[in-house]
Order: sequence, then C-alpha cells, then structure tokens
Amino acid sequence: MFDESSKHASLSRHWFSIVVFLVGPWCALIVDHAKAFAEPPNFVFILADDCSYRDLQLYGGPAETPNINRLAEQGLTFQRCYQAASMCSPTRHALYTGLYPVRSGAYPNHAKAYENVKSIPHYLAKAGYRVGLAGKTHIAPQSVFPFEYLKEFADPPDQDVPVVDGWRYHDVLDFMQESAEKKQPFCLFLCSNEPHSPYSKGDPKPYRDAELSPQQFSFQRGEYARYLAEITYFDGQVGEIASMVQKLGLEGDTCFVVATEQGSGFPFGKWTCYEIGVASGMVVRWPGVVKPGSQTDAIVEYTDVLPTFLDAAGLEIPTTLDGRSFLGLLQGKTDSHSQYAFSIQTTRGVNGYRDPYGIRTVVGKRYRYIRNLFPENEFSIPVSRTVFEITRDMDQQTRTRAQRYLKRPAEELYDVIADPYCQTNLADQRDLADRKQELSDTLGRWMRGQGDTGRQVEIDAHGRQADWYKPNRAKKN
Repeated sequence: MFDESSKHASLSRHWFSIVVFLVGPWCALIVDHAKAFAEPPNFVFILADDCSYRDLQLYGGPAETPNINRLAEQGLTFQRCYQAASMCSPTRHALYTGLYPVRSGAYPNHAKAYENVKSIPHYLAKAGYRVGLAGKTHIAPQSVFPFEYLKEFADPPDQDVPVVDGWRYHDVLDFMQESAEKKQPFCLFLCSNEPHSPYSKGDPKPYRDAELSPQQFSFQRGEYARYLAEITYFDGQVGEIASMVQKLGLEGDTCFVVATEQGSGFPFGKWTCYEIGVASGMVVRWPGVVKPGSQTDAIVEYTDVLPTFLDAAGLEIPTTLDGRSFLGLLQGKTDSHSQYAFSIQTTRGVNGYRDPYGIRTVVGKRYRYIRNLFPENEFSIPVSRTVFEITRDMDQQTRTRAQRYLKRPAEELYDVIADPYCQTNLADQRDLADRKQELSDTLGRWMRGQGDTGRQVEIDAHGRQADWYKPNRAKKN
C-alpha cells in the first residue's frame, strides 16, 4: 500500500503529466515562433504591372509561370487579394503607405501623397532595415518615399537586358549580398514593367491559339498572345530573384512575395472596379512560417502588406493605418481576415480621358457592389473608345458588350464567385435587394470614414497629381 506521502507524490506526477500534455504543444508553438523570428526576416516583394491574375497558369490561365508555380508549391496562394485602386500609381501608394487612396491624397493616376504621410521605409528604418525599390516607381513626393532606389528591373521595351556572369540584375544582387554580409535585415520591392503594354517581351508563338477570356474581344487575339508572353517573361524575372536568394543562402530568412497588381489594360480590367480590375494574385513563401502548398480564400488587401511586414519585424503597428496585419494568416493561426475589401477608380488623370467617371466599390464573401458616380457620362478613355469604334460593325452581341463597357448604370451588383468577370449585373434582382442595400450602406460608411465626398473628390483630382505630371486630356469632337 502507498503511504500518504507516496499518494501525494503520485498525484503530483499525475497533474504534472496533464499539464505537460495540455501545455506542451503550446510551448512547442512558442519555441517554433521564437525560432522563426529569432532574427528580423528579410522581405522581397515582386510586383507585376497591369496583369490580370486569372491569366496566370497558377490561377487556371494560359500564361506559363513555372517559377511562380514553384513558389506556390513552397508557400501560400491567395485567392482573394485586392488593391485599393485599379491603376498603377494609387495602387503603389496604398501598398507602401498602408492607406487608402483618398485618405493618403494619392487617388488619381500619376498621383502624389500628402507631405505628412509616412511609408514603409520610415517604419522599417526603426528596426535597422535597409529598404530598397528597384524598377517602376509612380510615387511622389520622394520625401514620403525615402527608398534606396535601384535603376534595375523595369526592363525597357524592345530591349533585352544582357546576362552577365549569369545574372541580369546585378544591383539587386549586390543590395541583398551587401545586406547579408553586414547582417542587416532588408526589405526590397522589385517592380517590373511587365506585362504592361506595349507587349514586346517574350515569345508569343505558343499563345497564338490561346482561348480568349471574357475580358477580350475577338480582334484582340494577337495582342492577347503578346501579353501572355510578357507574363511568362515576368515569371522569368521572378525566377532570377528566387535564384539569387537561394545562392546567397537567404531562403530560410526571407518572406518572399509575388503579386500581379491590378488587371490588364484589356476591357473590364484596369481602370474599372470589376473583379478582374481590382483583384490580384499573390503568393507568399516563408520557410518555417508559411505551410508549403497551402491556399486561402481569406480577403486581404494591398493596404495590409505594410502592417504585416511591421508585425513580422516586431514593430508596433500605427493605429493610423487603414490596413491590418495578416501575419496570423501566414502562420496558419487563422483562416480569415477581412469581411470586405474596398476599391476606387478615378478617371480624371488617365491619359486621354474626356469626362469624369469616378467609381467606388466594395466586395464581400460573394458579391461585389459598384457605385458609378457619374452615370450620366460615358466611360471615355482611349481603350474604351477604340473598342467601341472597332466593334461598331460587328454582330449585335459584341456591340452590346462594347456599349456596356462604355455606358453603365448608377449601381451594379455581381456574384464574383459564379461570375468572376462580372458579366451579369444583378442590381435589379428583387431577391438580392437586401444584399445590395447592405453593401451600399457599407460602402457609404467607408467613404465617409475616408473623407471621400464622391463626385467633388473626383472633380478635384487634378490637384492630387504629381508635380512632374502634365495632364493630357482628350479634346471632345
């Protein structure tokens, strides 16, 4: 028989075993987390230019992307990532500042942020980061964006960048190597010019018979093939940077992100707030943190990238930012993030526009609501006018589709799961009236919170363009 002291000892061992059983896994997670963040991670963010994500092989499209596919096998693929605008300049301002366009001041194309706005170089410098940007910029003023600028990666049209000693982008390689040698964490944004028009990079021959998506018209087949070739060229750029990271032995210490920016310049993409215009592909590889070969339907936005990087670097996230960290999503601690994503489009500032055509939109789990602020006007920019003129003598179905691109109602509603190219407007369906009203109210609250007065903000847009840019407005006939 046990004596009293033996009974107490046995009970103590029993309860200790239970505590270890219950707490042990959490201790392991804490240890793993500490190990993953023993040193501040490096960040490499590669951004395409005017690329509809659904055209990538990774998302079921025809453009071959073996390097991006490989990253997806090693990391997390996002199915519901969104930009704050469907143009280059406001998209990039939002990415670097964590603020939506009207709030930062950078909402038309060729925009500038307010002088008091801060961006990612300001924040990461506090943790000793070296922060660089190579390639396309389209941001202003420089005081708001004190990157270390590298004159590489935005390859000029019709010119092949020579390969020297196995690499095309030696300044990028030097940036990462010097940082590694100094044991200094770095954040590097690499902004390509591809697949922005003119489509002159890569080999279009494999894509001559590629099936057109609902975004294209039949007369654009040749242009579409050249565009797909540029996506594959961009994938090659991604592959070179991934090889550099591997060569330098930085894979395990680097959060590696590839994103496709807004939709292409084909109809219903860029310059619109349809799903294909404001949705982005995004893949994140981060060994030891992100589960390989995983996917998520969680809604995230470009404004969330800055707070996520700050969170991963162990820095406090300013409460003034619009974005929220999705670090927990990367770590697999949650499978959800935002309930909605918001985007805008400002036509004033687009080269060759004729009349204001501001757009605001919100998307939820299934439906996208769009509010056209100037439904009395035509959406008249060079691409819309060209499409309308070329299709004038085509069949009735094609002409109707072109007219829908040019002239739109005050409200639109789409089921983005069943209709990702937003071809069927459901705004007048009675059984969706409550859903439309809910999204309309949500959008209205967001606009008020942003100080966005709608039509007047659009009319004032030229005052928010960069000092170097001179508007080129088309003359009316």
